[in-house]
Amino acid sequence: MVNPKKQAKKTDQEVEEQVVQPVEEIQEQVGEPSVEAEEPAEELAMKPLADVLGQAEKAYSAYMEAERQVSRIYKENEQQVTEAYRRAEQQANRACEESIGQSLKARDETIAMASKEREDTERGARTAYQRARERAEKASEEAIAQALGIRDESISKAWGVREETVAQAWAIYSKIIK
Repeated sequence: MVNPKKQAKKTDQEVEEQVVQPVEEIQEQVGEPSVEAEEPAEELAMKPLADVLGQAEKAYSAYMEAERQVSRIYKENEQQVTEAYRRAEQQANRACEESIGQSLKARDETIAMASKEREDTERGARTAYQRARERAEKASEEAIAQALGIRDESISKAWGVREETVAQAWAIYSKIIK
């Protein structure tokens, strides 16, 4: 099963790398700020406004692309968490079905054994048969109830992990977007 915390950390690192790269590209495009600060005021006034606007557009474009990439990564993460939940639910259902099948098989075997006992002695067998049947049905009902309870608990836990992971991921995404 995918560890949601590791996945979130991995995603954060990927996002940081993707965001840092465009920032470095922007700094290269814009040039070193200390050089511009040292230029005389007359040279700055002569620099064409179109160049400055072009650089600002490139910086904004890089920012928007980084934001889209972050959004895409968070959506992919949510899909992975949902798929992990589905796998956990399927596994819980399979385990429940196996347990129910085993319980029903044990009940049938017990009833069959009780039927043999009944054939041996008419009077004593009826009583033994009835008791064995009641025990088998009671044991079967308890096993089925337990299997259903375990399945429901597993599904509930898996859903809780999914909800918590998705909430954490979107919380981190919201912080990054701000």
